[in-house]
Parts: sequence; C-alpha cells; structure tokens
Amino acid sequence: MRVFTKVPRENFVPASLRAHAYDDHSLPSTIMIMLQALDLQSGDKVLEVGAGSGYQAALMSYLVGIKGKVVTIDVIPELVHFARCNTEDLKLKQVQVLEGDGAEGYIEEAPYDKIIITAACPLIPEPLIAQLKDGGIIVAPVGDLKSQTMVKATKVKGKLELEFLGNFVFVPLMGKHGFEEKIYQKSYA
Repeated sequence: MRVFTKVPRENFVPASLRAHAYDDHSLPSTIMIMLQALDLQSGDKVLEVGAGSGYQAALMSYLVGIKGKVVTIDVIPELVHFARCNTEDLKLKQVQVLEGDGAEGYIEEAPYDKIIITAACPLIPEPLIAQLKDGGIIVAPVGDLKSQTMVKATKVKGKLELEFLGNFVFVPLMGKHGFEEKIYQKSYA
C-alpha cells in the first residue's frame, strides 16, 4: 500500500481519464495482488512483460529500491513511448523500458529474481522460466482468452512450484509465446 502513495496514478492515464485515475475498477486491486505475490525485496532485479503505461514498473521501482532494477518490455511501440516518458518524468533511473517480445525475456539482464507477466498467456513461456534465478518467482495470468488463473510460480531446482491466486481476465499476450494473432483478432473484433 505504501508505494501506491508514492506514484501519481494520474500521470499514467490519458488526460481524458485523469478524473477516474483512482477509481478501483479491478486494476489497482489486481496490481496489488500481483505485487504482493511477487514479494519484491530491496535490490531485486525484475522483468515485467507488458509495460503498459509504466505504472506498475514505477510501483515496483520503489519496492526494489535504488539498488534494484526493473526491466519492462512491451510489443506496442506507442505504449513503450508512453511508459518511457512516464518513468523518465518521475526520474526512475532503475527502470529500463524496452520494445520487443517480452515473452522471449531479455537475456542481457538475466537472471532475474522476479518476473511478472501482465497479459494472459496460455502457459508460462519457457524463455522466462530459463531466465529466472533458482528461488525466484514468476506471477502470471495463465489460461485461455476468456478467463485466466493468476499463478505464482516459484522456481525450485529448475522446476516450478505453483500456487493459484484466483480467476482474472487480462488482455492476451502477443508474440511467439502468446495467442495466435487470428484468434486474438477474432475474439476482440
């Protein structure tokens, strides 16, 4: 809860929605659940798949502190630009915003202490599991296009131990380990 007071939510939404920036239409509650499950510690190196506006990366930056690092990746260029501007405006030097297929991870900064996926995925992508430290945690909404289960996966001796945190609905993960583009277009047309 303490980091929510440090990051001005209104800076991370379009101007037309700023009056509703603090309304809880599941987004803040979902972020809180995911961040709590991620169990971020000072000094952690985190990979976020799905930068969005950069809001969650900003929150995580306060939790990992100045010795930590948050690498956030999005496949949508406009969101990358928006997230980069938002995190730079707050002078969050420990946040790196990248454009690319986040489900492939970012090997240059691996291994990660924690990984968070902010889009529905059919399975936790293998490249992300490979880039997670032993003892690390991945939090991801796993399921189909209509419903997902929030999964907290802890890597123990190379295998994932799973904990299920409830049902959610997220936008689909795009890219090599996401949903097929035709399915995505059909379900949201």
